[in-house]
Amino acid sequence: MNVREEREALERLIVCSRGVCAADSKGRVRAEEECQMRTCFQRDVDRITHSKAFRRLKQKTQVFLEPEGDHYRTRLTHTLEVARIARTIARALRLNEDLTEAVGLGHDLGHTPFGHAGERALNGLLADEGGFRHYEQSLRVVDIIEKDGRGLNLTLETRDGILRHTCDPLAATLEGQVVRLADKIAYINSDVDDAVRAGTFREEDIPERVASALGHSYGERINSVVRDVILSSRGEGPVRMSPETAAAMDEFYAFVDANLYHNPVVKSEERKVRGLLSGIFEYYVKNPDKMSEEFRATVQREGARRAAADYVAGMTDPYAIYVYDSRVVPMAWTVR
Repeated sequence: MNVREEREALERLIVCSRGVCAADSKGRVRAEEECQMRTCFQRDVDRITHSKAFRRLKQKTQVFLEPEGDHYRTRLTHTLEVARIARTIARALRLNEDLTEAVGLGHDLGHTPFGHAGERALNGLLADEGGFRHYEQSLRVVDIIEKDGRGLNLTLETRDGILRHTCDPLAATLEGQVVRLADKIAYINSDVDDAVRAGTFREEDIPERVASALGHSYGERINSVVRDVILSSRGEGPVRMSPETAAAMDEFYAFVDANLYHNPVVKSEERKVRGLLSGIFEYYVKNPDKMSEEFRATVQREGARRAAADYVAGMTDPYAIYVYDSRVVPMAWTVR
């Protein structure tokens, strides 16, 4: 037996009957020779981690646009937090940790610059084409955009989990369902942690019913919800929270939505995001030859608007600002 086969045999003992063993994967869109050292899901993890889209997450907004400070989350740190929370849950439920990690690391690869403000901007620009949703773009990144248009050729299980981490129906695997909940656990709690750091509100402002049910600190809340998911999901059915914890999380989200996501001070710059991304998008629709080569190939297959959306969605925050300044804003000139 080679190293991969040894690991696959070990998974038969570790992964419960409700999980997905690598040897039972439904495979990839394009068949490939198996690796001698890594299972198919381990290869997915490596392909995502070494992708260009993954590296760009380090300069994409989570919630706060261009915050002054070194400790605010970016889209990359959020992704790593999701992957860690998801692996903890998967391990306790005896699911496949490698598949869970692959989905967790890949779930936000299609996110735009400037967070959900950027997503809303592109959704409006593509209204006539069906809109823009980051989870669909994440799948597009791994299927089409990465590796100069060849995609990463991930397993069907990883692809399903990436697509279904936000939308319905639920992912076909419990591993994908774990990531869906881990994403919610991570972003609500980390967004609150960042908001308290920024002085948007205080820890004491969180409703007492929420604090009593979930915990009085960032760590307590994550620990209590993760524990609840594990205890609630050991039987049959989907990965889930208990009704009591789900209700508390809903109230917690409502508080965060009102006091952070729709806070007029925090969101005061978002209208500028629409203008910035609209300007870049329209520029490339009119000048598709100015896009990089792999996106020019998309123009031939799917048109300039789809190619421009892919190009803009993949930009980091600072690069989008640079492109706007250099391509859209008129340059000063001097008569000699």
